[in-house]
Amino acid sequence: MFGWLNYLVTLLVENVFKLDVESSVGSSAHFFFYDTVKIIILLSLMVYAISYIRSFFPPERTKKILGKFSGLKGNVIASLLGIVTPFCSCSSVPIFIGFVESGIPLGFTFSFLITSPIVNEAAFAILLASFGWRIAVVYVITGVIVGIVGGIIIGKLHLEKEVEEYVYNKRNGNDFIPEMTSKDRFIFAWDAVKEIVHRVWIYLIIGIGLGALIHGYAPADLLSKYAGPDNPFAVLVGVLVGVPLYSNALGTIPIAEALIAKGVGIGTALAFMMATTALSLPEMILLRKVIKPKLIAAFIIITAISIVIVGYLFNFWAPFLMI
Repeated sequence: MFGWLNYLVTLLVENVFKLDVESSVGSSAHFFFYDTVKIIILLSLMVYAISYIRSFFPPERTKKILGKFSGLKGNVIASLLGIVTPFCSCSSVPIFIGFVESGIPLGFTFSFLITSPIVNEAAFAILLASFGWRIAVVYVITGVIVGIVGGIIIGKLHLEKEVEEYVYNKRNGNDFIPEMTSKDRFIFAWDAVKEIVHRVWIYLIIGIGLGALIHGYAPADLLSKYAGPDNPFAVLVGVLVGVPLYSNALGTIPIAEALIAKGVGIGTALAFMMATTALSLPEMILLRKVIKPKLIAAFIIITAISIVIVGYLFNFWAPFLMI
């Protein structure tokens, strides 16, 4: 798909920078330029397409949709709606708060909150280009399942009393759903591309830069030994390392790609990515404004355990997924 780009970047590295692409420096430079251009192209295309779809699902309509379902269906719909909503955990929190204020069942709101940052159009596009359609599709499916299961468990725990009381007293009565023409939707999608690229480019550069360093310099034997699929604790360590960090999927995918190329288990790398995007410290700080520590702890533990299980399943099925 991007053979032409690989060819152009190779010419750039060898003829302009006078570096051997097989050397550590040349390999890192090639990784950096190739992934930067590839990710920006894919990001722009996918954000535009999904933002056009997203224009049909403003928060007011999403709340109305969720209000029509109950039981397992509600968790499934909430998790699926998380796919076509903002893909940064901190930007998902305000929508989550609006759901809670509107009286949407707590389990549904958490299904949305878990899935939203993990699964999004940009992550799917980059995973598709980096690892192929099998891993991209399975990643989306498992991300949705994590959201559904996490929301169901939180709903069964009946922790509504762990939501700050003022939230239930503050009912959001604004149910106005703005009407948009086709032209409005195209403008909305284009504005989303500009806004999102502007907002995340620094994470892209940092993530790709770290990935380039790992790709060119990290000792493959060491990483494979301690973080490879044969280490039974590798996935757990990956999740524990990822939880306190903050990034969106775009910043972590290049790192995951480089780690996998060095022999790290695919489940370990993707579990690290999920934990970083779904359980960031800034997200917990925002959530503390509306829910109490006990519910935050339940959210972290349930989501982290679900991600660990997904990581081990990815490692187990890796030989089939990488075909």
